[in-house]
Amino acid sequence: QVQLVESGGGLVQPGGSLRLSCAASGSVFDSNAMGWHRQAPGKQRDLVAAVTRGGTTTYADSVKGRFTISRDNAKNTVYLQMNSLKPEDTAVYYCNADSLLSQIRAGRSRYWGQGTQVTVSS
Repeated sequence: QVQLVESGGGLVQPGGSLRLSCAASGSVFDSNAMGWHRQAPGKQRDLVAAVTRGGTTTYADSVKGRFTISRDNAKNTVYLQMNSLKPEDTAVYYCNADSLLSQIRAGRSRYWGQGTQVTVSS
């Protein structure tokens, strides 16, 4: 049973930074692409960023240049470094994993975490 546990969310002022972490259990981490999605109140859940096993990354246009996704295969952990945060980044952020990057892009990942709240407000 793969479990994804997110941490690192919280309240931050506009322009600030946060780093989200997602620890994965099981050897499945090694064979899966990893992603972060987010969902704001009343909105659909959207892809933020994803990274393949080989380290190839993809980002939503709204976060390019501000967010960085990375993975540490030795620790079974994926990170999302978020800089220059804006109020519109406020959302619940979900870690997810799937063997196919296309499934992550489509929001149809096999494995999902419980989510961590990120609030950007002064």
